[in-house]
Amino acid sequence: MLDTANYTPRLKAQFNDTIKAALKEEFSYSNMMMVPRLDKIVLNIGCGAEAVRDSKKAKSAQDDLTTIAGQKAVVTKAKKSIAGFRVREEMPLGAKVTLRGDRMYDFLDRLITVAMPRIRDFRGVSGKSFDGRGNYATGLKEHLVFPEINFDKIDENWGMDIVICTTAKTDAEAKALLKAFNMPFNS
Repeated sequence: MLDTANYTPRLKAQFNDTIKAALKEEFSYSNMMMVPRLDKIVLNIGCGAEAVRDSKKAKSAQDDLTTIAGQKAVVTKAKKSIAGFRVREEMPLGAKVTLRGDRMYDFLDRLITVAMPRIRDFRGVSGKSFDGRGNYATGLKEHLVFPEINFDKIDENWGMDIVICTTAKTDAEAKALLKAFNMPFNS
């Protein structure tokens, strides 16, 4: 049993012990509060056409995302009807979850050290997927790379969006922060 009172995620401890000081020195910040840090990680699974045909697909995606994140995911619903896609307003189309605090650090650790090495033909993630304000977005083609997902009980293979939000003001600062967490950039 994990003692949650004294538990600190590995990446959080690493950030507080070494990364914070290294970034302060690298970008010559005047105080420690200026050092960029992780704000939140948003995970999203969009079911698309499968959810239109079968309403249980969104529930399945929600269950899988809840298992991966360790926190209850919410079902995302259509904002308006689109007749061409046979989508009705409020129709469930996917699932999302926002991670903060210790769960966020635990997820990032599992993503970098466990899930990404399990991706077939993995050559790193793009170093150009920043939005200009210090946030990084990437995607996975299949959610089965997470060991929490039981391969035998999966009915559908979902793609997954991962958005890492930081307090960095520029892309260079955010990239340096993620590199310090050993994010495998290919460029």
